[in-house]
Amino acid sequence: MRADKWLWHARFFKTRGLATKLIAGGHLRVNSARVAKPAHAIGPGDVLTFAQGRRVRVVRVVALSTRRGPAPEAQTLYDDLSPPADPAPRAPGFDGKGRPNRKERRNARLYDPTRLE
Repeated sequence: MRADKWLWHARFFKTRGLATKLIAGGHLRVNSARVAKPAHAIGPGDVLTFAQGRRVRVVRVVALSTRRGPAPEAQTLYDDLSPPADPAPRAPGFDGKGRPNRKERRNARLYDPTRLE
């Protein structure tokens, strides 16, 4: 099966065109070898590595499909080998309880590690 078609069937990309663009840009690896053509054939047992958003996805192809079905059906097509995503950093002193008050905003500014003063 074509690599771009499988990525679209497995619902990693919303359109087949997005999957094609990723592969044509040289951002897909099949069994650790870079692939530049969307028509590259893949089959069960192949390991695909590609960037999706800010994550690097590593998946093993388990099965091929004949159609782009619902998400539960698409999840049976692969085993996810990706490392767990890092949690997003949170602002200090703000627990998500509405808008921070003046003192909390001032403390967040004072203890911001990205400030260079």
